Parts: sequence; C-alpha cells; structure tokens
Amino acid sequence: MKPTDDKNPEYFHKVVDCQYACPAHTPVPEYIRLIAEGKYTEAYMINWESNVFPGILGRTCDRPCEPACRRGRVEEEPVAICRLKRVAADHKDDVKQFMPKVPFEKNGKRIALIGGGPASLTVARDLAPLGYEIHLYDEQDAGGGMMRSQIPSFRLPIDVLNEEVDYILEMGIHTQFKTYVSSLQEILDMGYDAVFVGTGAPRGRDLVIPGRKEADKNIHIGVDWLASVAFEHTHQIGKKVIVLGGGNTAMDCCRTSRRLGGEEVKVVVRSPYAEMKASPWEKEDALHEDIQILDNHVPKIFVVEDGKLKGMTFEKVHAVFNEKGKRTLVPTGEPEVFIEADDVLVAIGLENTFPWVEKSTGVEFGEWGMPVVDPVTFQSTNKSVFFGGDSAFGPKNVITAVAHGHQAAISINLYLKEKPLTERPSPFVNLVSQKMGIHEWSYENEVENDLRYAVPHAAKTVTLKDRKMEVELGFDLQTALKEARRCLNCDVQTVFVKDRCIECDACMDICPTSCITFTANGEEEELRTRLKAPSLNLSQDLYVSDTLPTSRVMVKDEDVCLHCGLCAERCPTSAWDMQQFLYKVTKAC
Repeated sequence: MKPTDDKNPEYFHKVVDCQYACPAHTPVPEYIRLIAEGKYTEAYMINWESNVFPGILGRTCDRPCEPACRRGRVEEEPVAICRLKRVAADHKDDVKQFMPKVPFEKNGKRIALIGGGPASLTVARDLAPLGYEIHLYDEQDAGGGMMRSQIPSFRLPIDVLNEEVDYILEMGIHTQFKTYVSSLQEILDMGYDAVFVGTGAPRGRDLVIPGRKEADKNIHIGVDWLASVAFEHTHQIGKKVIVLGGGNTAMDCCRTSRRLGGEEVKVVVRSPYAEMKASPWEKEDALHEDIQILDNHVPKIFVVEDGKLKGMTFEKVHAVFNEKGKRTLVPTGEPEVFIEADDVLVAIGLENTFPWVEKSTGVEFGEWGMPVVDPVTFQSTNKSVFFGGDSAFGPKNVITAVAHGHQAAISINLYLKEKPLTERPSPFVNLVSQKMGIHEWSYENEVENDLRYAVPHAAKTVTLKDRKMEVELGFDLQTALKEARRCLNCDVQTVFVKDRCIECDACMDICPTSCITFTANGEEEELRTRLKAPSLNLSQDLYVSDTLPTSRVMVKDEDVCLHCGLCAERCPTSAWDMQQFLYKVTKAC
C-alpha cells in the first residue's frame, strides 16, 4: 500500500466517524468535551455554527452520527450524541451576543427564499451577515416550515422552535408570512438577484383502494392531519384508529392520536418490523404508549357500511429476498385480516409538488417530477434559482436540509459575485498536539466503561392527556457528564512520525485493541489479513507509514482505535503524538 496522505484533511475527517456521518459535519467530540467541562454555551455555539438548530435537533434529529459512533464497536450502544446536543441547548446562557452581526448597509443584492423551513433559514443565516437583503415567503404564520407543522409539540416544544427560528429572523430578515407563492415567475419578475426554493415535500401520498371515496370523511392524509392538529384546527379523533405507514410521520400520527382520544391505535405496515423506515427509538416510544404495530399487512379495502367507515381489510404477506437482496412481498395464503377503525391516517410517504413553477421560468424537471438540480451547487437550470432540502432531492430530514442550505448559500454568494460555482472554499482544518507533559494530555483520555445512559421520560399517564407536554425530560447535568465521558475523543488523532520511530514495537505491545502492527507491506486486501488483529471493516482506512529502516511499515487499523493515547505515552521517542483535529465546513464568506 502507498503511505497514507495524512496531509489531506479528508483522511482524518473520515476517522472522526460521527462528524463524517453528519450531513452538516458538526464537530461532535469537540462539543461533547465542552459539555463535560460544563461549558454549555460554548458547546451550543459550536453546534450552531454547523447545524443551526441545536435545541430542535437535540430532540428530533434522525441521528446519522450515532450508528457511526466508534463506541458502538466496543459495546452495544453508541454515545447519546443527539441528546447531549440538547443538554447544551437547555443549559446555555444567553447566546444572542455571540450571533453574527448583520451590517446596516446592505450590499445591494436581494434574495428571495420560498418556504420558511430549515433549508431556507440556513441560507438566511449564512447570507444575511454578508449584507444581502433577504425576503422570506411562507404560507404559515411563523417560520419553521414542516418543523412547525409536522413535528408534534410533545417532541418539540413550541418555545424551543420559536427561540431558534427567531435567532435567524432577528438578523433583519424581511418575512412575508401567510403568503402562498402561487407563481415562481411572479417572484422572478420582482427583480430578485437570486431565488432559493426550500418548500419541502408538502404533499402526503394517498392510498387509492376500494372504499377510499366512500370513507373519505374518516380517512386523513397524515401530514395534513398533523398540520391541522398543530394549528389547532383538529382536537379529537375516533377511539379506534389505524395508521398506515412505517415511517417517522406514521409514528407522529399514532402518538398524536393517543393524545386526541385514540384508545385503540394500531400502526399497520406492509414491510417487516425490522425494515420499517421509522427510527428505532420512535418505534420504541410508540410501543411504550400502548400502540400496536402490525407488520407484513398489505391494505386491500376500506370497509364501509351504510356510508360509514367500519375498518379495513388486510392481506398477510412475508418478505422473500432474491440473490441480489431485492425484496418481494409474497402472500402467506392466510385468511384476510379485518381491523375495526373509526378513523384512518394515511402516512405512506411524501411527494413534491411544483404546480407553481411555470415552464417560462426555465426550471426543468426530470424523473418523478423533481427539479433538475446540480448535486454539488444546488443550482437549477435557471441559473438564478437554487433548491435545497426536500424540495431538491426528495424527503430526507432536518439535518440534511441544513447541510443543503449551507452549500446553497455558498453557491448563491459565488453566483452573485460572478465567480465559478465549482470553485468552492476549502474547509477550515487544524491539527494541534495535545501534549502537556511526558505522559499528560490536555484532554481526558481515560476510556470509561459505563454503558449508555437512558434519557428519562415523563409518565405516560400524564403525557397522554396533554399533546403539548414534552415526553423526553432530557439528561440532568450529572448524567450528562457521565454520558459525555463515554465519548472516545475520535477527533484526537494518533499521528505517526516515521523518522522518530526506532521500531521497538512498544506501541504495538501496549495497544489494548491490537490495532497497531509492524509488518512487511503488501496489497491492501492481503495486508489486512496479516495484521495483529485482522482488519475486516473495509469502509475504514488503514493508516500506513512510509517504509521503515527494517523494510517494514507501521499499519494502524482506524476501525478499532480507541484514541486512548497509550501508544504515544509508551513511545520512548515521541514517534506517536495525540493531535486534536478540527474540521469545519466553510460557509459563504
């Protein structure tokens, strides 16, 4: 293998698995260390720089960082990264003084944002401090988009949402709330220098099977129904409720139903339970609230008698996989299942809809009616129109919309400066030694043995009576400290200097996970089999040195390194050093 190019910032970035997996590349270990030090305001601002909504995401994020967490490779559960983010948000001081200052005199460029969700708000947060005049249009009466209309208050309290949305709107954003944009051409005709479309995927899919029309009064599209509840138009539902679908929207629908009068709430999904799209913790919370989840049931008929919905009939199936892993649902041959229902909520997916984007705008659409958008620059076929969030590439999640917003803001800024959109600024990177003495480091490197701590919940006997009462209580500070100490500091890198190595093998002997090997070089596939502990995770790189005097090379398997620093402490020549790696994605500047 060739020696590792550790001067390339993406190498060590990938080693920080949690940050690498985060669409917004939040410096996770950095803010967790700050929480462990009781520096909640600083931890919040580290978050805010990249993910913009720490309090919101600390409650609602899909947590792509946690499956990537290195802690999950040495024990069952990863660090509670998401809920620690909430700790910073809940215990911070006033942060307004740290927000970017917006110049009174603008730069003469006007930008329209269509939709007030996380993608548009991120664009506003990045461009307003640069002097752009920002106009935001949204049909709701306040900012937040689908975070306001689709996430129930028992998961996201309205005061948390308002606080973080207002941090951005108070940057002098010109808001046009209660304004439905029915024509992109009209917006373009108003002379904006650029337009960003962040309208989300606002339409829920319907289920057209026999009985749908006759039972229309008691069949509700999930996303529309959640919005109706959020805006106080709907206050109750029948005692027997069926929720169709296996995603997070379905989980929000069923749990909201329990709070609005649903006594027997059943989630019915076509796929096997393990393949449901809902996050595992969302399914767990639903089960905890006495909601039954029936998998492998395909809806066949809405049963209507005398013009009134009585329930639904389902066919039982099981999953069969071919040699390529493609799934087919095959009927089991068992009798059809009838489930009684007073109301049915359909939460089987979201769709984009752009009836308001005319052909005259020059915005082209491709497969599935989605806009043709450059995946790097987020620019559409109309050079002045950019897309982001669910409206760009279909339904994802809040943190992905934030990441899109940052990148779209860079593109808009480059476009309005008449610079090539492909010449994007490099990330900010730093690598600093943590050495403070012969065997001392400026970070706590002892590996804790504690298992993951559970976030406490309010009693369901209380929360099911009040749809606005938050279910999760969050960590208390003592527990937050313990959970934060479970972090393995993966951003503190083990950096090897070949010229200092005397090949004594002391680092190899002391390594608790046998991740260091001195051996003859070879092709990667073969070399992985000759390490002290075979390297089986091909998605993780090997750290390979240049050839040493004995013709061997040092090989470290990044997959199982605990970043404990024992190799550096044991090394008699300081060939190993522990160096903190900071990676920040550059924003518009």
